[in-house]
Amino acid sequence: MTALEHDVDIDGYVDADRARWVREGSKSRERTPFERDRARIVHSSALRRLGAKTQVLGPSSDDFVRTRLTHTLEVAQVGREIGKALGCDPDVVDTACLAHDLGHPPFGHNGERALAELARGIGGFEGNAQTLRLLTRLEPKVVDAQGRSVGLNLTRASLDASVKYPWRHLQGPVSAASGRPTHKFGVYEDDLPVFTWLRQDAPEGRKCLEAQVMDLADDISYSVHDVEDAVVGGRLDLSVLSSRTERDRVIDAIGTWYGDAVGPDGLDEAMSRLVASRLWAPGFDGSRGALALLKDATSQLIGRFAKASQRATRAEYGDGPLTRYAANLVVPSETLAEILVLKGLAVAYVMAPRELEPLYHAQREMLRDLVEVLSERAPTALEPPFAADWREAADDAARLRVVVDQVASLTDVSAAALHARLVHPRRG
Repeated sequence: MTALEHDVDIDGYVDADRARWVREGSKSRERTPFERDRARIVHSSALRRLGAKTQVLGPSSDDFVRTRLTHTLEVAQVGREIGKALGCDPDVVDTACLAHDLGHPPFGHNGERALAELARGIGGFEGNAQTLRLLTRLEPKVVDAQGRSVGLNLTRASLDASVKYPWRHLQGPVSAASGRPTHKFGVYEDDLPVFTWLRQDAPEGRKCLEAQVMDLADDISYSVHDVEDAVVGGRLDLSVLSSRTERDRVIDAIGTWYGDAVGPDGLDEAMSRLVASRLWAPGFDGSRGALALLKDATSQLIGRFAKASQRATRAEYGDGPLTRYAANLVVPSETLAEILVLKGLAVAYVMAPRELEPLYHAQREMLRDLVEVLSERAPTALEPPFAADWREAADDAARLRVVVDQVASLTDVSAAALHARLVHPRRG
């Protein structure tokens, strides 16, 4: 079933890395297979929809706040530069970064939590597993000999690079604190055939280097930019890091949301380093001068984290191109701690307080309503591609998965509109 597109020479990559799940006709040699992968993501409807999906604050909250799309573009820029510096093919990393959030549902992690509860009996819901499903099934580009969609039909290297959690539900690493496997996972049971194919010869449970770069770029981007959004939105004054009480609040938030990968002393030392770096000026007043200083601080933080990891990886593995499973990305413990501090600031002053807002609960209720009413009215109420999937589904579990696929594909805006059209009249 697999096939090679053509034998373009790409340092560090072999023919199997350029293979596609389904054979395609001959292509122009003007672009590499990996350049073509990136183009397929850029032109996908799933990428466009990210423009109306929540990152941390809803897209309609103001004109400055980041959406999933703007976040994705920033991740791609950071990841491409890190990958290029290490010798990865930049287009493989770029493709993985552009794809990394495609499977996220409306309303960000709030929506993900709601769908995970609704899908508990059919193998759960996870944005990263949904990304793989979208890339290999739901986003139409290529069909197989039987006429079934195989999604964008990306190369093995690009697909593998997009898999942040290369394991099945409840098969991932076990937390030392809880003794339970992580709730994160990268593949649903009915997508195992293509997952097995893309993971050919990969060490079990290990991410390829390009996926590790994508993951770090994601962490860097949202930790830095969520703090920037919070400052501009008036939700955070960075002078809080000068207060012992507020530092403890941030440390507690990190422990609750992100675990104990770095202890309190390490986090406190990271805060002191960030304060000593004088990257930002206190008393943000919204002026152009203040905005410029804040933007310069975000740029320096991104460079600080990226370069530290590049230097540490090169120190471990030397010069020359590093690709796929030839190396692991080395992130210094101090860098990890500083990234966690920024994540903790966003949690303590934006994300945790947001969970108490009535809107936050209303969003989850909206998705629950949509799954219920679409299940009742399927296939008529489903969009044509999902209606076809529903008719072909073998049992109730498979039909529920189709409904969840439909709801996950919606944007914040289209979910609210569909809810108003289908649910409110029923209640009236």
